[in-house]
Amino acid sequence: MSKRDRAKYKLDRRMGENVWGRPKSPVNRREYGPGQHGQRRRGKLSDFGIQLRAKQKLKGYYGNITEKQFKGIYERATRMRGDTSENLIGLLEQRLDAVVYRAKFVPTVFAARQFVNHGHVKVNGRRVNIPSYRVKVGDVIEVREKSRELPMVLEATQMAERDVPDYIEADHKKMTAAMTRVPALADVPYPVHMEPNLVIEFYSR
Repeated sequence: MSKRDRAKYKLDRRMGENVWGRPKSPVNRREYGPGQHGQRRRGKLSDFGIQLRAKQKLKGYYGNITEKQFKGIYERATRMRGDTSENLIGLLEQRLDAVVYRAKFVPTVFAARQFVNHGHVKVNGRRVNIPSYRVKVGDVIEVREKSRELPMVLEATQMAERDVPDYIEADHKKMTAAMTRVPALADVPYPVHMEPNLVIEFYSR
């Protein structure tokens, strides 16, 4: 499990943004950082600090990605043709836990990792319990039949605070989903502004 699982909103407060767009985020009530010094005026960030902040925000958004995994995704993105920033976002959105979250089978990105880990998901009819599994366009993601009545799943499909993006085709009656195309940065419904170009600058220093 991710170390951030118990203190996920700490990232919100440190960034001063509602990173996941959740109603319970503390920045909805307190627009300052965590800790006893959180209300002090923040100094101007260096270029390195701005890049690091962008990396932490993007990595944190996907909830459970370790630094080793995240850097590996960056390295794969650099080897692909096209814009590296767009490639990075595309690879992040192709993670199985990200697709499960986007399809609204679970309420949070943290729940998505646990849901996949516990074997509730099939890909093309085969059970897959690896959250980082790379989903290809056209793959059929399916919630196992015995898992479809879980309270978490029923709650997620009824959530009004977010919609299924147009690059995911989801059927909540059959509890299936498929990625119709690899999204670009502009297609991804991030609740806050993400800057993958700064992440690329951070790693390419």
